[in-house]
Amino acid sequence: MSSQAKTSVGVIGAPFSKGQPRRGVEEGPKYLRDAGVIEKLRELGNDVRDYGDLDFPDVPNDITFNNVKNPRTVGKATEKLANAVTAVKKADRTCLVIGGDHSLAVGTIAGHAAVHRDLCVVWVDAHADINTPSTSPSGNLHGQPLSFLMKELKSKMPDVPGFEWVKPCLSAKDIVYIGLRDVDPGEHYILKTLGIKYYSMSEVDYLKIDKVMEETIEYLVGKQKRPIHLSFDIDGLDPSIAPATGTAVPGGLTYREGMYITEKLCRTGLLSAVDIMEVNPSRGETKRDVELTVNTALDMTLSCFGKAREGYHTSTMTLPDII
Repeated sequence: MSSQAKTSVGVIGAPFSKGQPRRGVEEGPKYLRDAGVIEKLRELGNDVRDYGDLDFPDVPNDITFNNVKNPRTVGKATEKLANAVTAVKKADRTCLVIGGDHSLAVGTIAGHAAVHRDLCVVWVDAHADINTPSTSPSGNLHGQPLSFLMKELKSKMPDVPGFEWVKPCLSAKDIVYIGLRDVDPGEHYILKTLGIKYYSMSEVDYLKIDKVMEETIEYLVGKQKRPIHLSFDIDGLDPSIAPATGTAVPGGLTYREGMYITEKLCRTGLLSAVDIMEVNPSRGETKRDVELTVNTALDMTLSCFGKAREGYHTSTMTLPDII
């Protein structure tokens, strides 16, 4: 671990898949738990409270609204998750949410913002996830979470049943994307019109990840220290290291780039909530695909909470131990 003080962590499992059509993503929390995420977080010297997995019942007769699929089921699930995240933040713990599909970010960010209204977001993803119901080609809510959260889009949003509870809590200047490479035309228009800062894979390639993170941290917290919310879709990484996910896109972040992102955010001391989303064991073609994806997601998670690539954790050692 780095030389930072021990972190108080609250872990919530969010086994949910109705924001997209592929079953299996609801198994993500189980696989990460089985891989030892709780125990390994504690081994790093963190004070960990496991809040268990939430239960997300289906809403009956959840008919499509305009183009939006499963709106009431997703809306109720995100509301439940928001309340759970708020409870973790009120307990003064860094909140780790293990998903589940990325529609859940409506709940994780709204729940976090209920306690820390000044938060900012680093969104690691191949996709922008900022379609509105009218721009979404698929109607799947895992491609729309940010549109519900953006103040600038409030006038563009219909009253989607199930989402009556959501109050927009982000402004365009509060978010930075890293890893984009599959953005819908409507999303691209929104990003450009609102002036949202993003680093596509082209920019990551050109600038290199250290410059990307230097600029990201300066932009979000350089002038005003505030809580950082990392929402990490595992498909932001290249499929060669995270193949078991619902919408894999070639040409993504390398293992080293992903680790660099999480290490740098950890070292700010401002990381207040982390989402690890879209691990889908059923999408792996082989057992190795599944294990590789789970282990990659596990490493990214632990890196957020102090695991350094030097291979030791100084905070749990004293000088007599090492001489």
